[in-house]
Order: sequence, then C-alpha cells, then structure tokens
Amino acid sequence: MNRTLLRSAVKSIAATLLLAMQASTQAQTIQGAGATFPYPIYKQWFAKFQTATNVSVNYQSVGSGAGIKALQTKTVDFGASDAPLSAEEEKAMPAPVVHIPTVGGAVALCYNLPSTGSGIRLTSDIVASIFMGKIKKWNDPAIAAVNPKRVLPDLDIAPVHRTDGSGTTYIFTHYLKKVSPDWATSVGAGKSVNWPAGIGGKGNAGVAGVIQRTPGSIGYLELEYAVTNNISYASIKNKAGNFVAPSVASTTSAISQSANELKADIKAPIVNAGGKNSYPIAGLTYILIYKTGGANVANTTKLWGWALEKDQQEEAKALYYAPLPGNLLGVNKATLKSITGSSIR
Repeated sequence: MNRTLLRSAVKSIAATLLLAMQASTQAQTIQGAGATFPYPIYKQWFAKFQTATNVSVNYQSVGSGAGIKALQTKTVDFGASDAPLSAEEEKAMPAPVVHIPTVGGAVALCYNLPSTGSGIRLTSDIVASIFMGKIKKWNDPAIAAVNPKRVLPDLDIAPVHRTDGSGTTYIFTHYLKKVSPDWATSVGAGKSVNWPAGIGGKGNAGVAGVIQRTPGSIGYLELEYAVTNNISYASIKNKAGNFVAPSVASTTSAISQSANELKADIKAPIVNAGGKNSYPIAGLTYILIYKTGGANVANTTKLWGWALEKDQQEEAKALYYAPLPGNLLGVNKATLKSITGSSIR
C-alpha cells in the first residue's frame, strides 16, 4: 500500500473512531426536562448517580408544561411533571407514555408579613376567597376569626401565582377545585388557569422572588423553596378540621390516606386527603417515559430504578419531600420493567 492510500486509511479509521466516541459520549448523557417542584432533590440525585455510574443527566428545570412538550417532540429521554397527562395530552403523544411517581411534596401557602411571623392559620374558604380577589385585606374578619391571638396588619393582600404551565399550579388549583364549589365553577383546575386576581412569577423560584419583594403578598411554593428562602408559610385547615403545617410527615400522611385511590389510578390527586394529620395541599411528582422506550432507554430506566431505591428515597426527607410507600415503589418497578428495552429486571 502506498503512502497516500495509507494516510487515507488512517484518516478513515480515525474518523470512524471519533464518531464512535461521540456516539458513546452522547449515550452516556440522559436528557430530561420539566417540573421545578422536584428540582432540588433531582439535582442531588443526578449528581450522585453520575458519580456512581459515570452517566450524566442534563435536566432543564423549565416547568411541567414545557417538560411535557419536550417529551412530545422527543427532544428528551424523559419528561417531568407534577401534573399527570390529561386524556387529550396522551392522545397527542406519538406513542404511549407511562407515569412513574418519584416523591411526594407539599405546596406551601407562603406570605410576606414581617411583623406577623410564620404559622398564620387559613381555611379553604379563606384561601379560595383570597385568590379570587374577594378577601383583600390581611385584617379581614374571616382571617382574624381563625387567628384570634395574632395582630393582623391593615395591609392589602397581593396574591401571587405561576405564569408558566406548572404542575405546582395543577396541585394547588385541584385543591381549590375540590374544596370550593365557587372556584370549581368559575376558575377550575389545570397547569394554567385564568387567575381572577394577583400577580405572576415564573417557576417556583420566580414566585418566591415576588413574595420576598412584595409586602402583603401570598403565593404557593413547593415546601423546600419556602424553607430554603426563609419565607413564612401558613397552617391550613384539613378535611378532618385540624390546622396542619406542610411537612414531610403531613405529606406522608396524605399519601398514605390516598393509597386506595392511587392503587386504582396512579394519576389520582391526593389533595384534601382524610386523616387528622394530613396536609391538604400535597401531590406526587411524576416522570414520563415512552412505553416503547428509545435510544437511551437502558440508561433512563437505570436512573429511575436507582432513584426509587430506599437510600435515595430516604435522602428526599432532608429536602422536605416525602418518600414513596412500599406499595407505590412496587408499582413503579413493575412499570419500569414494562418499558421496551428497560434495564430493570
């Protein structure tokens, strides 16, 4: 073989090896997008998973609505949403999608009243009336009646809501729909609604920022964002008639009380659950994966099988998420195994 042919052969082999290396590198990165609600625990899990497996996760925390759209266009290996797909959304997908809950979380009603402190009590009627613009002052008689030991300011209430398609909004509005007939008929529930009153922020982080900058404001946030940002939050009167603060324990109670509904339908909302210790504005957050798999399905199913193991689930408590009970973990494992090309056995 002459030198020209030899050089050509070497270049061809080098190009082939480079393409193989690029393909291998791409396959070792899992692409995901969606919910901001679980982002703190996902970020921790993904870093730990990369250390353990050398497989990285590129997750874009852009909101549940955007995550669903990314899955629909197949630009990600998994979508993340606090709102399960509606029947219309499932029909719009190019292939069947499975829902895999990963953790439970509480949606805290957070407010900015510097002189009042944390732990204001609110009922479902009060919450609905505030976000419908009917209760406009913090010293309104309805709020004062359930907070007899507090001095409430003569300050305008500024309700704050999400501006993006949001699973946190889905949980909060499903709570309001369940507890308030007026809300159910005039506003409804979903990832986005036409808000009767208030100002908006993008993502949990955006809503937290608006609350912090706005005296008199009240908005809904995933609990970890409230705690991390040192924002006061309310205790809410639950179905049993008790005022309960958001916490891991009160979210765990809500999940446990909803076990029968979840067994029948993994997408069932768990808001306003029974039980004296249940926090009423709680929900599950989901991973969405095509049942027919995909190019990176082995790594994707490996990631979520790992995240649903006991050690990872227990880690969620430190970030104020509720681990899933054993029966739901069993359902999840069966679902992961059913995906074409799954690495779960």
